[in-house]
Amino acid sequence: MTTASTIRQCWLAGHGPIVHRDETIKRMETLVARLIVDGRVADETTAYTLLAAADRLSCVAMNVVAHMTYARRIDLSGAALSAEDFKPTPEGHTGGSLNMVQAFVGYLLANALTGSTRGWIMGQGHCVAAIEAVNALTGDVSPAQRGRYDRSEQGLSRLCADFYSYAIDAQGRPAVPLGSHAGPNTAGAVSEGGYLGFAELQYIHMPLPGESLVAFLSDGAFEEQRGPDWAPRWWRAQDSGFAVPVMILNGRRIEQRTQIMQEGGAQWLADDVRHNGFDPVIVDGRDPAAIAWAIVEAEGALRAFAADPDRRYPAPLPYVIAETEKGFGFPGAGSNVAHNLPLGGNPHTDVAMRGRFNESAAALFVAPVELDATLTAFATHAAQQRPLESAHPMAHRHPAAPRLPEPRWEISGSEGSAMTALDQWFVEFAKANPELRMRIGNPDELASNKMGGTLALLKHRVNEPEPGVPEDLHGAVITALNEEAVAAAALGNKGGLNLIVSYEAFAVKMLGLMRQEIIFARHLRQVGQPAGWLSVPLIVTSHTWENAKNEQSHQDPTIGEALLGEMSDTSRVLFPVDGNTAVAALREVYAGRGQLACLIVSKRDVENRFDAESAQRLIRDGAAHLIGDPAEAEVQLIALGAYQLDEAIKAQQHLAGMGKRACVTVILEPGRLRIPRDAMEAEFVDEDATVSTLFPQGLPRVILTHTRPEPMLGILRRIDNGPTRTHALGYISRGGTFDVPGMLFANRCTWAHTVDAAATVAGWNREALLDPAQRAALDGTGDPKDLLSP
Repeated sequence: MTTASTIRQCWLAGHGPIVHRDETIKRMETLVARLIVDGRVADETTAYTLLAAADRLSCVAMNVVAHMTYARRIDLSGAALSAEDFKPTPEGHTGGSLNMVQAFVGYLLANALTGSTRGWIMGQGHCVAAIEAVNALTGDVSPAQRGRYDRSEQGLSRLCADFYSYAIDAQGRPAVPLGSHAGPNTAGAVSEGGYLGFAELQYIHMPLPGESLVAFLSDGAFEEQRGPDWAPRWWRAQDSGFAVPVMILNGRRIEQRTQIMQEGGAQWLADDVRHNGFDPVIVDGRDPAAIAWAIVEAEGALRAFAADPDRRYPAPLPYVIAETEKGFGFPGAGSNVAHNLPLGGNPHTDVAMRGRFNESAAALFVAPVELDATLTAFATHAAQQRPLESAHPMAHRHPAAPRLPEPRWEISGSEGSAMTALDQWFVEFAKANPELRMRIGNPDELASNKMGGTLALLKHRVNEPEPGVPEDLHGAVITALNEEAVAAAALGNKGGLNLIVSYEAFAVKMLGLMRQEIIFARHLRQVGQPAGWLSVPLIVTSHTWENAKNEQSHQDPTIGEALLGEMSDTSRVLFPVDGNTAVAALREVYAGRGQLACLIVSKRDVENRFDAESAQRLIRDGAAHLIGDPAEAEVQLIALGAYQLDEAIKAQQHLAGMGKRACVTVILEPGRLRIPRDAMEAEFVDEDATVSTLFPQGLPRVILTHTRPEPMLGILRRIDNGPTRTHALGYISRGGTFDVPGMLFANRCTWAHTVDAAATVAGWNREALLDPAQRAALDGTGDPKDLLSP
């Protein structure tokens, strides 16, 4: 019979390259004793059996990771592989993946020791091989992987063969449920992690009260994105669960040492994060037990802080520094080549490299009987009555549907700011849903963007509120002059309600983060597991046309154009033209799930031209007629945006005075009118009958768009009758310190340019429609002031 002493000695001996430092041994002995006293672990035998199993699981998983890069199959008997067993073209982010094995096994070990399933997020998504290898071994795989990857030699060999197989099906989709980064088929993944630095920004906003999250972070990403420094500003025990960052400090980027290592390594990093309010601890990142200890201890420190009635913020948040070397446990460790292909040669064709691979695999070998015992030890979920790691709550967000108050619709013909109307509705919306945690991502100027009511209600979150300023210790408005950081606060809060507000030009800095979320959500739908989180709106205001008073850096419609490049069923872009259409659009967004929506909204006063009924019809179809009937019109003027609608109406009125029949149509959501690119997008876009009713075939058209005209023409290809019958006016990358009429003139978007374009597509004589002074202004030889009014 195995005694506690014997199994403890088994763990102390380590396995393969894994050895236990004296510091780790002392820390773990103290932790095990406490867990037994607390009743979380039955006895020492149980604890040390898990610890020894963690060493062996790590070794097997590291071996699988190496095989995923280089080999077509794996031999669980430990026999050496021959030349034909290796891939002709190996590929994989091997070094980081080898490091992630010990980290992820340490996370599993912490869960098993404490009987609690924590969530996880991995910032370095290219290290997915570690997660997939461990998941296949433990059997915690996604539905698409079930029956394909398992702990058998056949299942693990299929995993190796599929990795970087580039398999593609007839529809142009991946033909295997495995990618180069974390994806929808990676059990438990919540993010691709393809954009380094974004998990670091999001993790602190992810867990709800009662939940716990382990965030695996990259030392390379530490240098790319500094917003994570502010995590202690945002965490509050009252509305947040526990978040434990684990920095995998392997010391290398792709081509050189990280700046952290150049500055002084782990101790330098500890001093740096301590300066920013963290409470760091350095552990052996080569040892899963050390990482497990750090996770449990960090969580305990947060629990003690939360229980202290005299606590003061910012909280000293834990920060685990897992010091290791890139590619630990395999040849090339600690060098530049460890990043991708650490052997420095191809074992498929190189005898020496084949020998190095087989020797390294042998050093990681675990006998089948030991592997069975290892995996049995980790199968604690049923006995502990806890979910599998893939079922952690952050991977399956589905909050209750929010209550959507009926808007206080503006009277048609009245004037007002669309942003003020949005603010009034959003305040009522927030009050109607107090049970849903709210996060407002605000780079700086919420009040300036006419959301003063929202700010007064929800307040800036700060540690020391300033009297007389809308600040509060528990405010829901996350404010920092870092667009990515504040957007991450909203996108991380998938268990609640969110809003992001930004200047249009500066929202471009959020694009990478937004795109990562859009892609991951879209991929979840593709595999039949649609995201259940409530859709997140990004309101961009102080936009291209009303920021005329500033320089051209502030005049940029790129964010809407770029988001229109993504699939419109997941990435929505809307152009409200007044208060009613803005409120109707925002309300519609919050009724959806798993979507990101960009609303491009004017904050200056405009006329409310849509009543409640017509605004909702506009939302339904994505476009609606405002003036005239296209069946009777000689030309159709199409507006996307409030200022564009003003000019279209002026042009229509001028043409009517000249005896010409023009109708005015508003497009709110151009993605509804595009040619669908796949079946899911086809379900979202308007049917042909709707499009042909709104935009009769052959009718000459002038499109006035908030964006650059060329990308919008591509989106609206279904209603484009060709260059002789359709003309588009929009931002042509001209700007400066102008007023709004100046911006319109500089970009050839005034009512007069619209009339001139209408004459071209309709075959009219421009001399009969515009007087000499107006024509001279259009032709660049007159005075722009002659176009101030039709």
